[in-house]
Amino acid sequence: MADSAEPIFRRILLKLSGEAFAGGDQHVDVETTETMARQIADVHAAGVSIAVVVGGGNIWRGKTHEAAGMERATADYMGMLATVINALALQDALERIGVPSRVQTAIAMHEIAEPYIRRRAIRHLEKRRVVIFAAGTGNPYFTTDTTAALRAVEVGAQAILKATKVDGVYSADPKKDPAATRFTQVDYLEVLQLGLEVMDNTALTLCMDNGLPIVVFDMNVPGNIRRVVFGEAIGTFVGRPAQNTEYAKC
Repeated sequence: MADSAEPIFRRILLKLSGEAFAGGDQHVDVETTETMARQIADVHAAGVSIAVVVGGGNIWRGKTHEAAGMERATADYMGMLATVINALALQDALERIGVPSRVQTAIAMHEIAEPYIRRRAIRHLEKRRVVIFAAGTGNPYFTTDTTAALRAVEVGAQAILKATKVDGVYSADPKKDPAATRFTQVDYLEVLQLGLEVMDNTALTLCMDNGLPIVVFDMNVPGNIRRVVFGEAIGTFVGRPAQNTEYAKC
């Protein structure tokens, strides 16, 4: 992607892990959440329509409890509830800096959030509100990566921006293998064939089937969300080469 004076994506879905909300010993760190909200606000001010899917790993790790004997479905439902806490924290941080937002949940909890309704979500985006999707798909056995792919397709996002702790997709774990190299661009099928850690296979296949590109980048660098949206060549672009060329010309 080439640098652009205008956003190359007009509607994005930002995928945030639960770790994006944690800081120090805090499961939901106020300062960390506010920093993230300011980055979203910066992109919102540029006229970009933003949906967000949040994880809940800072509060609940279902796999850990499943390994200890908990039923998988129960562990997953508890994880969905954890994402709602993060979604409300992000909504509060956004609205305190003047960015209107709505939380929609796949599990009904009318007292604190709207139920997920596709047409309502799209209408919120059209009205310049940030929409935060919580509680996953509402079903166990599906990850928040799959939620991100599903919601992105449903609301017509042009790309998924996956915020991570590393600066892209590597051939191996860079913390364990000093010879690991970072991909600047990789095709969906290559990700599947090489077993690269981008998204789970269900999410990746859904993106591939719908021609939805994914940009993986480091969330810990201030301003990176804006850089991706404006076409700076950071992180890793996952998609068909023609898509990258097309967006670079925008």
